[in-house]
Amino acid sequence: MKPQIDQLLGLTAGQLMTEIAPLIPAGYAQSQATLGAVMLSLAAQQYDRAAEIRVAENRELRALFAELAPLVADADLKAKLEAAAPGEDASLRISALDDSNYALRRLLIALHAHVEELPGATARGAEKRIWSVLRAAAERRQLFLG
Repeated sequence: MKPQIDQLLGLTAGQLMTEIAPLIPAGYAQSQATLGAVMLSLAAQQYDRAAEIRVAENRELRALFAELAPLVADADLKAKLEAAAPGEDASLRISALDDSNYALRRLLIALHAHVEELPGATARGAEKRIWSVLRAAAERRQLFLG
């Protein structure tokens, strides 16, 4: 049997919460043990879906850049969006996916600020698209306390 990381984290969290924390006298140490159990539980939850979440976000951000780049009046920003749009994640390592995601999110912030300054219904539609991408990202990253 090869235990999965999420199962090991979940099992450890459960033992810490139900067996170890109750044995610690009430107070700071017990609350820290309980907090540690909750954090392990959340880490277990994230383990299995971490790469999928980041790949989906990065893909969605690049598609958004391709869609909205034609609306951008700033030549430098437009060039950055057009360069980022066809990109791909070079690695599925979480650290590499996070690096890409952070860079794409910085570009999204610049795009969003630019679009907010543009007049007209097309710009308002672009803002709605940006918010829909942000909402989808937040929903994908939602955590659940069991």
